Amino acid sequence: MRKYLISAAALIAVAGGTTLLTSGVIAQAPMAVPGSKDVAKVTGGTYSVEPSHTQIVFAYDHMGFTNNMGVITQPTGTLTLDKANLSASKVSITLPIANLTTGIPALNEHLAKPEFFDAAKFPTATFVSTGVKTDGATGADITGNLTIKGITKPVTLDAEFYGAGANPMNKKENVGFVATGTIKRSDFGMGGFVPVVGDNVELKIIVAFQK
Repeated sequence: MRKYLISAAALIAVAGGTTLLTSGVIAQAPMAVPGSKDVAKVTGGTYSVEPSHTQIVFAYDHMGFTNNMGVITQPTGTLTLDKANLSASKVSITLPIANLTTGIPALNEHLAKPEFFDAAKFPTATFVSTGVKTDGATGADITGNLTIKGITKPVTLDAEFYGAGANPMNKKENVGFVATGTIKRSDFGMGGFVPVVGDNVELKIIVAFQK
């Protein structure tokens, strides 16, 4: 085991002591954090969701005993950012239900069944913004239509700017946000076991956009 640890350390040292594991490849990492909390670093234009670093985390009460969680990964979508008029900005995201995981295979299969997501019939969920209202220097309330299982309901997300700048790995401009909100799963035809299992689902959306 020791020789493998030494080999790994030597491999890391080859790149000058600072490396980054990405997509299974060891690559040279920057010596300083490239993302900035300065909103002035954000430029307007059209961005695409960067799926490798975007996650939709959900949490719900289970019988009053635990606050269980799951995640949906690798969504697609776009952000149109109007710096001169932020209220005119728009965001659209599509979530692949097949990429939902709780870390428990049997529960993943259960949530894919008709009484919940009915993933075979409705393989995606979508969010399309209908309005953006700024909240301070770095926040915004984003209203929009969330569609799950063919049912569309209005929701509001509390979004906060996280960072922006050029990604040194591909030289493309990135901007990141964290958004939170709460929905009722019964509103979307997924009310099984309410109230023993909680109806309210808390959302935390970590999203990276790339120009």
